[in-house]
Amino acid sequence: MGYLLLEGGAEFGGQMRTPDLKALELAGGWDTPIRIIPTAAAPDNNQQRAGNNGKRWFESLGAKDVAVVPLIDKASANNKDIADALRTAKLIYLLGGFTHYLGQTLKDSLAWNAVLEAYRDGAVIAGSSAGAMVLCEFYFDPSAGKVVDGLNLIPNALVLPHHNTFGKGWAPRLLKEILHVILIGIDERTGMIADGPSGEWIVLGQGAVTLYRHGVSDVFRAGAIFSI
Repeated sequence: MGYLLLEGGAEFGGQMRTPDLKALELAGGWDTPIRIIPTAAAPDNNQQRAGNNGKRWFESLGAKDVAVVPLIDKASANNKDIADALRTAKLIYLLGGFTHYLGQTLKDSLAWNAVLEAYRDGAVIAGSSAGAMVLCEFYFDPSAGKVVDGLNLIPNALVLPHHNTFGKGWAPRLLKEILHVILIGIDERTGMIADGPSGEWIVLGQGAVTLYRHGVSDVFRAGAIFSI
């Protein structure tokens, strides 16, 4: 298996340098193929701008092979060429935006199956805000006000992005609705990386990660290591 990187949002403002450099290292270095999925930005026709922001960011870190895949709807999610591009990537990054649109577009698609193959072959799968949310077994769809099944790379978990701004406001309601699910609050400009086969996570970046489990909340700051 590969590695997972979950980020809390505000990803390309210059404060995510530490977690993103770690992801690049784990993926294989400067020449590793990086593919950005801009799907979550497509509903308001923002996918090109958001994708290019991500491309410029990773290139500013020194990456040499960065491309935005034109995955914007269910048809393109089942495009063989797009799936092939993802299958051979070593760092796949899901941008933030419209959570439910992203989750439903990727679900059961050729593209998502290709992402899973890349992950099994050692790739880093990363997501920020909505991109991190859909990677869990469950996500909260704020537009519908309900909990939805996610893509389940992290079982029995649900991410609260932008935790230090608005995400923490979702916690009281969700703690009552999904009693046995671990809530993962990730601050903006903060990431958490799964340390491969050990099953442990490390916090990197400016803020903190807050775990809500078994009726208790635990806060982990940069450098802290924990398990879910």
